[in-house]
Amino acid sequence: MHASQGRSAGLGLALASAFAFGGSGVAAKPLIEAGLDPLHVVWLRVAGAALVMLPVAWRHRDLVRSRPVLLLGFGLLAVAGVQACYFAAISRVPVGVALLVEYLAPALVLGWVRFVQRRPVTRGAAVGVVLAVAGLACVVEVWSGLSFDVVGLLLALGAACCQVGYFVLSDQGSADRAEGVEPPHPVGVIAHGLLIGTVVLTLVARPWKMDWTVLGGSAFMDGTDVPAWLLIVWIVLMATVVAYVTGVISVRLLSPAVAGVVACLEAVIATVLAWVLLGQHLSAPQLIGGCMVLIGAFIAQSATPRTPSGPVASGPGEAHAERPDAGRAAAEGELSAGRTAT
Repeated sequence: MHASQGRSAGLGLALASAFAFGGSGVAAKPLIEAGLDPLHVVWLRVAGAALVMLPVAWRHRDLVRSRPVLLLGFGLLAVAGVQACYFAAISRVPVGVALLVEYLAPALVLGWVRFVQRRPVTRGAAVGVVLAVAGLACVVEVWSGLSFDVVGLLLALGAACCQVGYFVLSDQGSADRAEGVEPPHPVGVIAHGLLIGTVVLTLVARPWKMDWTVLGGSAFMDGTDVPAWLLIVWIVLMATVVAYVTGVISVRLLSPAVAGVVACLEAVIATVLAWVLLGQHLSAPQLIGGCMVLIGAFIAQSATPRTPSGPVASGPGEAHAERPDAGRAAAEGELSAGRTAT
């Protein structure tokens, strides 16, 4: 495949991934309103996706022995933590608002780099943080006395913090490539992370207490009846399996920076879908603030200094062009950039 064809394919896959992830909240919101607990919706999503990805997990079963910390961190933070916090958030605040708050993660990562790791940050990164925070103030309309549910906003912020946790975890063991150890396959990491997330969420959500009759009924999307099982199928297959896999492949074909730009469209897509399908209209200041959050998040993400070692299973700062398999390592590091959150 020529370079231009690879970029075009990568862009298409990245757009497909953003669309699939962006639709998760729109499909989950009616199920929650129909009577399912947010944690039960998360469990159905993760458990269903884990079942679909079980053959992949078996194929990469050696990861359990070679990368237990990575798998555990991915399962706890990037799967269970982000999903649970996000779905609980959308049960209390609009889908678009929850996702926009979650996109503060790059700014939070920058704070970790500056104040915990005590590494210098660029002026552009600082501008990105300020822009993102100012945009968030517009999204929640602080001038009206924080009219949104505070608990809902805290849950959305918790989803962002879980993303930060995975970013931090991604620094662990990154010297393996320097020692000649092959990095783990990112799709294998996804499969095992879904399995671990299912185990954790089973203990927390206790699905045996779920009202299973809801799945045989209908849910309402802005006044329209939609079969509940159809929404579950969408969440499992499209918003989880397809979204993760297309996202990983797109990062392989594109640079991480380009893939990060496209990933920001997830919040825009989610807001538009919530507007059209759920009737969740946002005001002009909120839309402007959302754009500020996305722009600031991208600036903060792209301007954050790279660690010499890079993300988990990536090389010690080698150029992408010089490493044919660098896309695999980059993909794994990018998994936490909003993808697993929604």
